[in-house]
This record gives sequence, structure tokens and C-alpha cells, in this order.
Amino acid sequence: MSEVHTGGCQCGAVRFRVSGKLGQASICHCRMCQKAFGGFYAPLVSVVNETDLTWTRAEPKRFQSSNMGARGFCPECGTPLTYEAPDGIAIAIGAFDDPGAIAPVIQYGVEGKLPYTDHMADIPARTTQEDYEAEAFLAAIVSNQHPDHDTETWPPVHPGETENG
Repeated sequence: MSEVHTGGCQCGAVRFRVSGKLGQASICHCRMCQKAFGGFYAPLVSVVNETDLTWTRAEPKRFQSSNMGARGFCPECGTPLTYEAPDGIAIAIGAFDDPGAIAPVIQYGVEGKLPYTDHMADIPARTTQEDYEAEAFLAAIVSNQHPDHDTETWPPVHPGETENG
């Protein structure tokens, strides 16, 4: 049986499925990837056979970040989704429904690596619950984030709303 991996953007407007084995997972520290992800680095996994990738709900919008590569992102919420180059396509690890199953095995662009990223585990850490003193604040949050699984439609209709708002 073939492997199947699903994922999508934060708002659920763009969803994908990869049917087949994923390629090498990596982290890229180059400045272009830092800016594209708005983060310290870009965690990506290559798609071995591009025909294994299916956009199941919409497609990303693309920005031609260089003459050799384009970046795919959700046109609604801005979630970074792909890096597309002549040698293939890679998908943002965090966009998968189960990102914990995809561990990077190599780092690229280390000349752009931010000096403190090697010491992230040394920084004091707190859970979300510990970060907020009032449980009422957490209880009042209504998430608009798409769940980590495929849905028939999105966004859902909340009680008291109609499909048109």
C-alpha cells in the first residue's frame, strides 16, 4: 500500500495530498527562505514524483522569488506551502497534517544560519496553559484554523450562522 500524506494551509482554503514516498526532509537557512517563511529557517520535504502531489482544495498562489524558484502560499491566509525549482517541488513540513512524522535529515544554506538557532533548546520553555494566567482567556478563544485532517467543506457553519454569513 502506498503512503499518503495530507496537509494544507492554516485557513483551509488550500489542501493537498501526496500519494507515495516523500523525499529528503531538510532545513534551509538561506536568507531567501528566512524571508519566505518569516522565520529562522524553512523546513521542507521534497516530493519524489511530482505526479504524486494533488491539490485537493484550490492551489497556492506563487511568487517567483528568483529566476530559478517560486514560492507557493495560500492566497487567503498567507501560509507558506511550497518551494518550486527546476529540480522539483518541496512542501513546507509544518503544512502537513502530521508534521511530527517528517524529520529533517540535512541543513542547507548554513552560511545564513542565525547564530542562536543552535541553542534554542537552552531557552526557557512554557506550555500554552502556563503562558496565560487566566483559564477564561483560553476558554474564550474560538479558533478559525483548519483542523489537521481533510474536511468536506470549509469553513464550517457555526451555530446561529448561515452559509453566507
